[in-house]
Amino acid sequence: MTAAGRPAGDRLSIGAVLGRLREEFPDVTISKIRFLEAEGLVQPARTASGYRQFTTADVDRLRFVLAAQRDHYLPLKVIKEQLDAAESAEPPRVLSAVSGDGLPAVEDFAEQSRRRMTREELLTTAGIDSATLGELEQYGLVRPGAAGLYDSEAAQVASVVRALADFGVEPRHLRGFRAAADREVGLVEQIVAPMRRKENDKADKAVRELAALSVGLHTLLVKAGLRSIAGK
Repeated sequence: MTAAGRPAGDRLSIGAVLGRLREEFPDVTISKIRFLEAEGLVQPARTASGYRQFTTADVDRLRFVLAAQRDHYLPLKVIKEQLDAAESAEPPRVLSAVSGDGLPAVEDFAEQSRRRMTREELLTTAGIDSATLGELEQYGLVRPGAAGLYDSEAAQVASVVRALADFGVEPRHLRGFRAAADREVGLVEQIVAPMRRKENDKADKAVRELAALSVGLHTLLVKAGLRSIAGK
């Protein structure tokens, strides 16, 4: 066992670690890796002469930290808490979503069976034409699965877009919704990634809670914005 309590195995020098990270993170430097070590984000073993020895798990941890900083601008303190929670026997520090006043609940994001349908079935179910579906796919609002089939959620999205069309809203106007949703999903994925490597059940629960909180916050912000439009 090493001083950090990890079994001995393949070890990487700090230069080798830099080589593994550089392709995905071109701006990373040896100084940056040393800084993250000083901040407690990674704890490589040391040889008798003091040289750092990193494991593959250390590299994965650094990759997570760098991605969280680059993609989501998370502070190091928050990133460290996420990593520590994932490696601890303690439950993750995830707030319980509080439903009410039309806000989503955790249960709303539980995995449910979804009906698969062909393109023709989707068009009929949603009440749209082929050209509209083409636009929805072009702007990423509806995405077929690997087998070219759609699901009931895609039909719901298409139905909502059809209703928005009555107000003159076109699929091209909704690109921001897709981008915002992808950013929210990316943030949730970033947070639960270290949990997923340890306990899938804990990660799944965290995904549902974070989804409810994220969508709830979005709903509240939209409500506040609408009040300002109405001058209230």
